[in-house]
Amino acid sequence: MAHGDQPRFRNPLLRYAVLAIGWLAVALGVIGIFLPVVPTTPFLLLAAACFVRSSRRFYDWLVNHPWLGRWLRDYLEGNGIPLRGKIYAIVTMWISIGISCWLVPLFWARAGMLTSAVLVTLYLLKQKTLPMRPRQDSRPE
Repeated sequence: MAHGDQPRFRNPLLRYAVLAIGWLAVALGVIGIFLPVVPTTPFLLLAAACFVRSSRRFYDWLVNHPWLGRWLRDYLEGNGIPLRGKIYAIVTMWISIGISCWLVPLFWARAGMLTSAVLVTLYLLKQKTLPMRPRQDSRPE
């Protein structure tokens, strides 16, 4: 590791804890690819944030991964979030929050969940929307 690439945590216990959280987030993100109720991108962004603070090697691996990296690169490079991703994230979040509010009778818990859903929705809507990429048509002309 070059001098500028050193992890931000000098305490090895803290560094390994953040690294473990990063790997847990990767695992949850991969599960989210297959289970629609589990979000993928937020967990992979959390993993990237943990890795950039604990292991540059794992951060580079994640961002450059052929399958997982595509979930991150456009966002990290400031290009935006695909419209389909925004819609999917907002709809699944509100369905999950709605079910949670129905199941949890505590007012303060419902208020917290709804506040968080509104803030995340506003955040997503404020992000640039990635333009649609043209489909690769393999038919001859």
